[in-house]
Amino acid sequence: MSTLTQTLNKGSAYLAIWPKERQLAALFPEYRITSATRLALRTIPALIVLSVLVQFQLGDPRYWPGVVSSILFLASLPLQGLFWLGKRATTPLPPSLASWYQKIFQKMAEAGVAVNEPVSRPRYFELAEMLNLAFKQLDKSFIRDL
Repeated sequence: MSTLTQTLNKGSAYLAIWPKERQLAALFPEYRITSATRLALRTIPALIVLSVLVQFQLGDPRYWPGVVSSILFLASLPLQGLFWLGKRATTPLPPSLASWYQKIFQKMAEAGVAVNEPVSRPRYFELAEMLNLAFKQLDKSFIRDL
C-alpha cells in the first residue's frame, strides 16, 4: 500500500474518531477541518455528476477540457481534507498537549472509566481517542476544568 493511501486511510480513521463537539473548535483546527471534509464527502460527488450531466446536455464539446479540470479539482477537495487529517493524526503532541492528555486520562481513571494505559509519546490520534471517550463517559464540563 502506498504512503498516500496509508495517509488517506489514517485521515479517514481520524475523521471518524475526532469528537464532533463545538467546544473543541476554539482549541483545535480539527473541528473545522472535519466539518468541511464531511460536507465535501457528502456533496462533492453530486456536484461532479451534476457538472457532467449539464455539460452533456448543454455544453459545447470545446469546453470538455475545462469541465474535466473542474471535476478533478472538485474530486481533490475531500482528499485534501483526508490527507491533512492523516498527517495530523500521526503528528506527536507538543508537551503542553501531552500533559493535557495525561490529565484527561487521570480524570477518567478517577471517574472509574475503563481506559487503556496512556502511551508515553502520544500523537493527535491518541488524543482524539481519549477526547472521544471522555465526551462519551464524563460530564461535558470536564473540558473547562482542564
